[in-house]
Amino acid sequence: MADSIRILMCAPDHYDVDYVINPWMEGNIHKSSRERAVEQWRKLYYVIKERAMVELVEPAKGWPDMVFTANAGLVLGSNVVLSRFFHKERQGEEPYFKAWFEGNGFTVYELPPDLPFEGAGDALFDREGRWLWAGYGFRSELDSHPYIAEWLDTEVVSLRLIDERFYHLDTCFCPLSGGYLLYYPPAFDSYSNRLIEMRIPAAKRIIVAEPDAVKFACNAVNINQTVIMNQVSQDLKDRLGAAGFEVVETPLSEFLKAGGAAKCLTLRVTEPILETVHANVSIESRVVRMEGHLLDAGLLNQALDLIVENSGSFRVMNFNLGVERNSTSSAEVRVSAPSHEIMEEIMTLLIDLGAVPPPQEVCDINTEVVSQAGVAPDDFYVSTIYPTEVRVDCEWVRVQNQRMDAAIVVAQGEAGPTAECKLLRDLQVGDRVMVGVDGIRTIKKVDSHEGARKENKEFAFMASGVSSERRVELLVEQVAWEMRQIRDQGGKIVVTAGPVVIHTGGAQHLSHLIREGYVRALLGGNAIAVHDMEQALMGTSLGVDMQRGIPVRGGHRHHLKVINQIRRLGGIQAAVEQGFLTQGVMYECVKNEVPYCLAGSIRDDGPLPDTEMDLIKAQSRYSELIQGADMILMLSSMLHSIGVGNMTPAGVKMVCVDINPAVVTKLSDRGSVESVGVVTDVGLFLSLLVQQLQRLTSPYQMTV
Repeated sequence: MADSIRILMCAPDHYDVDYVINPWMEGNIHKSSRERAVEQWRKLYYVIKERAMVELVEPAKGWPDMVFTANAGLVLGSNVVLSRFFHKERQGEEPYFKAWFEGNGFTVYELPPDLPFEGAGDALFDREGRWLWAGYGFRSELDSHPYIAEWLDTEVVSLRLIDERFYHLDTCFCPLSGGYLLYYPPAFDSYSNRLIEMRIPAAKRIIVAEPDAVKFACNAVNINQTVIMNQVSQDLKDRLGAAGFEVVETPLSEFLKAGGAAKCLTLRVTEPILETVHANVSIESRVVRMEGHLLDAGLLNQALDLIVENSGSFRVMNFNLGVERNSTSSAEVRVSAPSHEIMEEIMTLLIDLGAVPPPQEVCDINTEVVSQAGVAPDDFYVSTIYPTEVRVDCEWVRVQNQRMDAAIVVAQGEAGPTAECKLLRDLQVGDRVMVGVDGIRTIKKVDSHEGARKENKEFAFMASGVSSERRVELLVEQVAWEMRQIRDQGGKIVVTAGPVVIHTGGAQHLSHLIREGYVRALLGGNAIAVHDMEQALMGTSLGVDMQRGIPVRGGHRHHLKVINQIRRLGGIQAAVEQGFLTQGVMYECVKNEVPYCLAGSIRDDGPLPDTEMDLIKAQSRYSELIQGADMILMLSSMLHSIGVGNMTPAGVKMVCVDINPAVVTKLSDRGSVESVGVVTDVGLFLSLLVQQLQRLTSPYQMTV
C-alpha cells in the first residue's frame, strides 16, 4: 500500500440519474440500478484501498452526484480550491465538501460565486508535479485559472475542450507516472493539442481511439505504475503494458450513465509538490466595448462566437439594450485567452466587428520604427477593408488609403497626426508602423435601424452572399437599378473582366456599357484584350467562330496574329487611331477615354504592348483606377478580381459573376456586407443587364 497517497471517495447511498446535465445522462434518467451501482463502487473502493489510503465524505440526501468526488475541489498540499459548480443541480454539494475540507485541516479558497470551476474534474496535476493541466470550455471558466495558479502557487497550462461528450478534462485526459499521458486528442482544439505536444514527448503520449474514449478509458485512476479503469480494448491495455503500467479493469457501467467512471469517483488529496514550481499562468484578459444594433444585426452573437471558436472565454460585464426600436445597444465584454498570441488573434477579429477598448484605457497607439526598407516589425497590425481609426495623442485619427493586407503607418504632419495604409514593399526606414491591436478601431456605421431598412430595401440582396438559386433576372434588375443611379449621380463603376466575357458572347454588351458611360475603368489581363480584338478583327475567340460556334481552320493562330499586328502598330490606342480597330471592348475604351490596365502573367502570349508585365506597377495602377469606386463588377476573372478585392475598402458594392460557384464564393467571401455573388453564364448576365438598363426610364423607377 502506498501510505503517502490519500484518495477521497463518497458512497453511492443516494446515487441516481435524476436530471440531465451532460450528453451521457440523456435517456438514462432513473435507469441506473442502485444495487449494481453499490456493487461496482465497492469493487473500485477495494481495488484502490489495496494500493492507497481511502477516506470517505458522508453522502448527503438530495445530491445524487456527490459520489463524483473529483468535482469537490482541487487540492495541493494543505490548500484546496473549492469547486463552483456550473449547474444548479450540483451547487448544493459545495457546503458539504467545504465542511469536509475544513474539518480535515485544509485551507479552503473560494472563487467568486459566478465563476465556475469544477475541481479535479477539470484540473489534473502532472504526475511529476511540474505543472497543472486545467480544462475549460464546458464546466469551468478560463478566468478561474489565474486564481488557481496564485492560491496553489503552481504553473497552469490551459486546455480548451470542444466535444460536449467530454465535458470535463478528466473524461478525456489522464496524466500518468513517469511523464506519460493517456488522452483523446479530438476532445481538444488545435491550439491545446499543440500545447500538449510541446510539453509531452511523442514517445510518452498514449493516444486513445474513440471506441475506448467513449468507454471513459481516460477517466482512470493512476497510482504509481497501476492504472485502474473501466473495461477497455486489448490494444490499449497492451500499449499501457508496453509503457510499464499494470492495467486493472473494474466495471463501472452504472456510473457511465451519469457521465463518469473511476477518476470521477475519486479525488486525490495528496499531490506531488516541487519546491521549484511556482505560480505561472499565461492567461490574458481585456475589456472591449461594442455599440450598434447588437442584437437584431447579430453583432454580439458573432463576437461571442468568435471568442469561443478561437480558444477564448468571455464574460458580458455590462449590457445596455436600446429602449426604442431605432435605439442602439452597447456592451462591455471581458475577453480572456490562454496566451498573448491567442488574445491578439481574437482582438484582431473583434476589431473587424467594431469592438474597441473603453476610451479611458487607450491614449496612444503602439508603434515600432521600420529598420529595413520593405520589412515591417514582427507584430505589425494587418489592415482590413473596413474604415479604420488609430489613437494618436489621445485622439482618433482616420486611416487613409484603406485596403486589405497592409501596414498602418502614422506620422506627425503640419496639420497634425496622419495615418495611412502602406503595402510592405512601400515601407521606408524610419516609418512608424502600428503594432499589436491596442488603439485601433474599425468604423461601423450606426444608422437608424428603420432608416437603414428604407434606404436599402431595394438592394437587400447586397447582403445575401452567393446567389445560385434565385432568379438571375431579379438580381440583374436590382444591379441595373443601382448602376443607373450611380451613373446619373456622377458615381464610378469599375469592371474587372476575364476572357470568358468574350468567349461567352459578352463583348458587345460590355462595349455597350462602356459606350453609355456606365464603366469608368476596366481592369483585366492580357487575354481579355487579345480575344476581344480577335473577335473584332477576325470574328473568332480562341479560334471559335462567334456566330456559328464552331472552330475555324487555323483559328488557333488568330490570337497570335492579332497580337503581332497590334505590336506592329504600336499598341491598342494606335490601332484605333489608325482605323485598324473599329469595334469591341478595347475600341470603346479608347474612343470613350475609359482608362484600362492589363496586368500581365507568366502565361501571356506576346504580350500586347499595353500589357504591364511589371507586377508591382500593375498593382499600383489597379489601385489608382479603383480609387473612388462606388461599384465593381467582377466578371469571370478570379485572379484579377481577388487582387482588386484586396485593394478595395468596405463600402464599395461588388457584384461577382461566374458560372463556377466555388469562384463566386471565393470572391464574395471577403467580409464585406455589400457584395453579392451571381452564379450564371457571364454572357447571359451581361445581355440581361443591358436589356434591363435600356428599360429603365429613370434611376428612381424600376420596371415591373
